[in-house]
Amino acid sequence: MPRLFGTDGVRGVANVELTCELAYRLGQAAAAFLGDSIVVGKDTRLSGDMLESALVAGITSAGGTALLAGVIPTPGVALLVRELGASGGVVISASHNPPEYNGIKLFDAEGFKLPDAVEDEIEAFVTGGGLEGLVERTAAAGEEAAMPSGPALGVAIPVEEACEIYVNHAVDSIRAQGVDFAGMTIALDAGHGASALTSAEALRRLGAEVIAINEDYDGTDINVQCGSTHLAPLAALMEESGADVGIAHDGDADRVMLMAPGGLEIDGDMVEAVCALDMKERGVLAGNTAVSTVMCNLGFVHAMRDAGIDVVQTKVGDRYVLEEMREKGYAIGGEQSGHMILLEHNSTGDGLMTACQFLAAVKRTGKPVAEAVAVMTRFPQELINVRVRDKHTAAQNPAIVAAVAAAEAALGDNGRVLLRPSGTEPVIRVMVEALDAEQAVAEARRLAEVVEREG
Repeated sequence: MPRLFGTDGVRGVANVELTCELAYRLGQAAAAFLGDSIVVGKDTRLSGDMLESALVAGITSAGGTALLAGVIPTPGVALLVRELGASGGVVISASHNPPEYNGIKLFDAEGFKLPDAVEDEIEAFVTGGGLEGLVERTAAAGEEAAMPSGPALGVAIPVEEACEIYVNHAVDSIRAQGVDFAGMTIALDAGHGASALTSAEALRRLGAEVIAINEDYDGTDINVQCGSTHLAPLAALMEESGADVGIAHDGDADRVMLMAPGGLEIDGDMVEAVCALDMKERGVLAGNTAVSTVMCNLGFVHAMRDAGIDVVQTKVGDRYVLEEMREKGYAIGGEQSGHMILLEHNSTGDGLMTACQFLAAVKRTGKPVAEAVAVMTRFPQELINVRVRDKHTAAQNPAIVAAVAAAEAALGDNGRVLLRPSGTEPVIRVMVEALDAEQAVAEARRLAEVVEREG
């Protein structure tokens, strides 16, 4: 049986895989495992109301108080948990996935995602029938047990100005640095998602002129050919408006992609490079270290090395980046996909905060955005997915090991090779980076042929 929790909460097609019953049980679990006050937020999906009703029913049936934040970015919920002194938080969102999907992700009292061990306990609770199942088993064992009733039931309370608290947090973080965005024109694609209620407002308060698209939503258009995973609308808006910089969010705005004039895409690696250099300059780069994953571009590693900044690379997934940061006390970590964690400001990926800190760093350089991101040269990258018989042992095959060594020798210090098994398919991902695009393609194809033959 597949694990209930994936890399970022529980996901599935709403009302098919992610049912009201499952949401109800997860609500009970939130109250049972996290505590008696749970902040609940959602993105703009049509299924959000349905799942919120079921989730809140679960929280209150277990005696918990549901603090309803409404439509708000995921990082807004993480912030509210701390600001309101709540026991935990729940976000109803499937992030960058299509509109028919939804998800439920949980945060602890500090606004951090839950560790695997706690998720495993919650999964056992949910699959065991939730609170009702626990009461039945307890009664069957001869112990006194009953469902909460009467005054023991919980209530649902709206959080007044939830988005306002989140917007102010981002704005205040920039004003505290003595910076504003006056004179800057920003093109913004809200992706028909939760950032429609927050990002433009925050950027305008900081003095920018903001030209926004996809700020409307009907529940069926979130992420559809727009936002951080489809940058064509942003590029068109940039060209039409002559904006200095473009910003695009995914549905729950925990990630951000940016763009410079001329259509230059600025991914998470480039954003992290600019921010890490700025933090080092300001003396706030804890441990003189930036955290990324094994999939970060080699150009990021070289840029950090040239600036005297250490790089720690983790497994793919923002949860692993965060684990490393918390364990070692580092302040910045991110992924190429646009997830970036700035622990001074929030406990999870925060698209608005990331954009604001990046723009503040650019402002301090006194350079246009394209020149500011030139601190990192992105190496051409070729990725080939190869189906294999056993993805867990293929990388140890002597012929494949020899082929990897040959490719690494050919690339030298100006390239790298990464073989990584897929988490969901019988596939090995073959990735090669090189200074020259043709060399990257050639080495990746040679290596993929060996993996296909021997794997």
